[in-house]
Amino acid sequence: MRHTISVLVENKFGVLARVAGMFSGRGFNIDSLNVAPTNHSELSRITVVLKGDDAALDLAIKQLRKLVNVVKVIDYKEGEAVLRELLLAKIRADANTRSEIIQICDIFRAKIVNVSADSVIVEMTGNKNKVMAFLGLIEPFEIIELARTGRLALTR
Repeated sequence: MRHTISVLVENKFGVLARVAGMFSGRGFNIDSLNVAPTNHSELSRITVVLKGDDAALDLAIKQLRKLVNVVKVIDYKEGEAVLRELLLAKIRADANTRSEIIQICDIFRAKIVNVSADSVIVEMTGNKNKVMAFLGLIEPFEIIELARTGRLALTR
């Protein structure tokens, strides 16, 4: 089962290593890991997406709450949170294909953030299904480079 965990932590040296190590040490495979500052300069939010059974995850969350510098831990259940991912894609685009790429971007509410003679860079946000659908449609144009944030989440 796939889980999205949010961990609010103090901005201290080694906190990320301890959190990630706790999950990997208990046999969880981390699908994505995101860390960024919050609106409070002394805190960061770590968002982890991982696979594992519920019983093992419950134990891991209890262990996580005991770690030094961990302020709050949330295991998002289905429908409890807004989940989004950011994608940047550099797509091959010449004069013949550029208009079709722009149409696809419009459908997915993606933004073209850079244009060159032979490519465009597109920024797009959405849930995993939307991101995968977008990638499926632009793949035939040749994706030169791709960067994704992984999942971010906030309680509704």
